[in-house]
Amino acid sequence: MRRPLLLGLSALCLCVSAVVAADAQRERQGDKPPPEDDGVLQLSKGNFNRALRKHKQLLVHFYAPMSAEGHRVSAAFEGAAAELQGSEVKLAVIDVTKEKELAKDLNATGPPIIRLYLGGDRHNPVPCPVPQSSASILTWLKRRAGSATDLIADLRLSEASEEMTVVGFFKELDHEYVQVFYSAAVDLPDISFAVTQNDEVISKYGLTHDVVLLFKKSELIQAYKMMPQTSKEELLIFITVYQMDPVTEYTGKTAAEILSSPVFNHALLFVNKSSADFQEIYFAFNSAADAFRLKILFVYVDVDEPRNGRMMEYFRVRDFEAPLIRLVNLTDHVTFHLPSDSLDAETIKKFCRTYLEGKAKPKMQSEPVPEGWDKEPVKELVGMTLEKVAFNPNETVFVMFYLPYSQESRALFPLWEDLAEALKEREHVVVARIDASSNDINMSMQGSYPSLCLFPALHAERAVVYSGRRKLKDLVKFLDDEMEKAKKDRVKEDEDRRKYVKAIKAEEAKKAKETKEEL
Repeated sequence: MRRPLLLGLSALCLCVSAVVAADAQRERQGDKPPPEDDGVLQLSKGNFNRALRKHKQLLVHFYAPMSAEGHRVSAAFEGAAAELQGSEVKLAVIDVTKEKELAKDLNATGPPIIRLYLGGDRHNPVPCPVPQSSASILTWLKRRAGSATDLIADLRLSEASEEMTVVGFFKELDHEYVQVFYSAAVDLPDISFAVTQNDEVISKYGLTHDVVLLFKKSELIQAYKMMPQTSKEELLIFITVYQMDPVTEYTGKTAAEILSSPVFNHALLFVNKSSADFQEIYFAFNSAADAFRLKILFVYVDVDEPRNGRMMEYFRVRDFEAPLIRLVNLTDHVTFHLPSDSLDAETIKKFCRTYLEGKAKPKMQSEPVPEGWDKEPVKELVGMTLEKVAFNPNETVFVMFYLPYSQESRALFPLWEDLAEALKEREHVVVARIDASSNDINMSMQGSYPSLCLFPALHAERAVVYSGRRKLKDLVKFLDDEMEKAKKDRVKEDEDRRKYVKAIKAEEAKKAKETKEEL
């Protein structure tokens, strides 16, 4: 009995020794300082807590190395780290693609996130705005630690600045207005802020105290009267909206600014910048934008720019459909389409007012299937019935894709009715139409609307766009020619299908025979 007992005790001692050794090794690894790159700590799950304990203020950038935004912010961090050497603020980065568990534990799995951890507290970090440069980081840290008195400046310098400057005129610096103003300054480190109590300056602009002014290139852009109920969020919207031009072009550089705007209603003009009527359309769009500055953000997208392909794909816009305007709310992503051929300023304003009043009709993937849609000579298709009808292998289907507000489309309706009447005695021939503005068309089309497209009676999903004269005789001839071609193709299709079915059956019979022999 003593021998097994001794063996058991020995094994237990060995286990305890191994655990102690492992703990000691982890402790030694924990004592090792985190690696640095250009003064920026490279943190991981193994060293994050140690860095948190060591540094009173730890500013951490959670980034994805493959993203352009991540690269830009990382460069800003390196520049700021050099300026902050010797201070109590330490900059660090965490690669969320490698440190997935740590990022999840810290709830930092979204887009570029920057947080300031104070006094070793990992649960209540202070969010930092995404900086445009290293100067932005330094400004944010300085403003966070300072007060409104730090913003008192010579207004003449602010007025002459090329960039926008936000100036607060306050009679008393201990008023709650000033705290709201300063909180906005902390959240917008990329913008210059200043405070003045100079009565002469206020008199120059014919204003009273407690007002916020926006200056750019010595010009007063806009004024905002502070009220007791004014919140920081309201002031942020005012400043960030007027920081941008009334209309902003969507590009790689402006995308982040547009998507981070506190205005969630966006009017999107899809237009070809090289088109002859671009300036006229832009002028009308810009004129409408001024009336909705704090309610709708106006953006235009150049459909001729290849890099805008993903944007156009998301909104299901094709280049030949331009110019057109869509309104979208970024909180629910419901899209609204301006139902007009005319894009003058008054039409755009009316559309925006209708949208804000909740009276605009959303653009859906498909309208509801209308009652009796297949009873009339011209069948009325919608998004959910288009492919089912058009790609029926036993029907030849001729479809008009139209815009209900287009004069050119409406002018074609009588001809389409005549075509349906002329073909009503033909078996397996369907004449139909679909509103392209109210239903998503998930197929490749060519040319502008109205577009006429024939779908032959084939198993292959073929679509043939008609580009001839829009006369009844020409339409019938086109249909007859395409049906004749399809008839020949169908013979080959059916033969190929028979061969395929025969081969499948032979393979199944072979497997069944082999199974039977094995048994």
